Amino acid sequence: METFLSLLSGFSVAFTLQNLGWSMIGVTLGTMIGVLPGLGPAATVALLMPLTVGLEPVSAFIMFAGIYYGAQYGGSTASILLNTPGEAGAMMTAIEGNAMARNGRGAQALATAAIGSFVAGTIATVGLTFTAPLLVDLSLKLTAPDYFSLMVLSLASVTALLGRSVGTGLLALFFGLFLGTIGLDPQTGQGRFTFGIVELLDGIDTVVVAVGLFAVGETLFTVANLDGAREKIHAIKGSIRLSRADWARSWKPWLRGTAIGFPIGAIPAGGSELPTILSYTLEKKLSKHKDEFGSGAIEGVAGPEAANNASAAGALAPLLALGLPTSTTAAVLLAAFQQYGLRPGPMLFDTNPNLVWGLIASLYIGNVLLLILNLPMVGVWVRLLMIPKPWLYGGILMLATLGTYTLNGNAFDVVLMWVLGFVGYLMRVMNVPIVPVILGLILGPLLEQQMRRSLAIGQGDWTVFVTHPISALLLVLAAVIVLMPIIRHLRGARRIPQHQS
Repeated sequence: METFLSLLSGFSVAFTLQNLGWSMIGVTLGTMIGVLPGLGPAATVALLMPLTVGLEPVSAFIMFAGIYYGAQYGGSTASILLNTPGEAGAMMTAIEGNAMARNGRGAQALATAAIGSFVAGTIATVGLTFTAPLLVDLSLKLTAPDYFSLMVLSLASVTALLGRSVGTGLLALFFGLFLGTIGLDPQTGQGRFTFGIVELLDGIDTVVVAVGLFAVGETLFTVANLDGAREKIHAIKGSIRLSRADWARSWKPWLRGTAIGFPIGAIPAGGSELPTILSYTLEKKLSKHKDEFGSGAIEGVAGPEAANNASAAGALAPLLALGLPTSTTAAVLLAAFQQYGLRPGPMLFDTNPNLVWGLIASLYIGNVLLLILNLPMVGVWVRLLMIPKPWLYGGILMLATLGTYTLNGNAFDVVLMWVLGFVGYLMRVMNVPIVPVILGLILGPLLEQQMRRSLAIGQGDWTVFVTHPISALLLVLAAVIVLMPIIRHLRGARRIPQHQS
């Protein structure tokens, strides 16, 4: 009952004319970004963070959440009509969706994607509404060593699951942890790794890092890989309405995709890619029309799109309740919280309930707005694919530069952003994951704080981390997650010489 009343108060916040406007702006921008290949919700939120400094936190996060949900919706349009996923979670949609478009059923593919996204997004948001308070109650029972180990587990999970190897993930993580130590030591007040640069005494702004690595780095990588060839867009033919047979083949995949996407989105599994792959594989196994897979099975669009959108709501649960991001966009949203001097977690529900519940309520509203935007206006979104790429990406880089300068009016931030942008580009070229860098930068100081607090509790005894049962269990899980890929690789290396001999 308390959760229901809190949600009602959240709707009173989200239904103000101002916040409805920001929600509409967010879902519209998110859909546009999802449609345009090469730029995802994480890069967009990072790009807009410097420009939202003057906004009220509630309005800013309602817009950011709209961008997050909107990009999940919009990614299907480019996947279906262009065979180019607008964002990573839409890659499985491209397989069957583009085949349907080639067969003249692109309208039906877009319809099942939009309706499935609405169904999954709404159900998953209900799950978020009731799961987040439960996680808050659980987190209030955790001690300092437990929090330390929970952060270690989060860092270990994302580091091990992203990138081509554990080594590249650890390299990115340690780089992020290093960036997090730059500035004044919180206990002694001594400068650390400032190299005599006065601007570094306050540390590196997470917004500058996010804009550099995500917005600039991703844009440079996309531009470097443009081949100049004209992309073929399949025309939308026929009515966008689904037939009775299409409904019958779609509703179960929508529900199954939601059931897969929400829980996997809530764990550090790298975002929406894993649930969409699992959903596609499951639908292919359960379908009565297996012969259509690869040539335009509607189940192969309905299931992955539902899983994609459900995972977005799942990622917000641990972010809001525990302050732990489980996806790329959630990591950037965590940086946005820091921009406003806020720390997501159990205390946020007490100190700023209007923000938390206003944000959750806005997700319900955003889902309805997205359904209204996506079905009737699909022709408008298709025209976005005609924008000349030099204009698009040049505008993004200019916006990133101006936005970063407006943060503090400091040219040093702009130089640092571009340096990190080139670093982000090189990381993408070498397939080094970027998310661990952001997590290391944001969670590193918190990790240090909880470690010092734990050692103070244990009077300097390091065994305090293993004498607390929950802390010990979390550390064991973190070790298993990091070591398992290494052990698997070593076993594979041993089998190859034996097979050759």
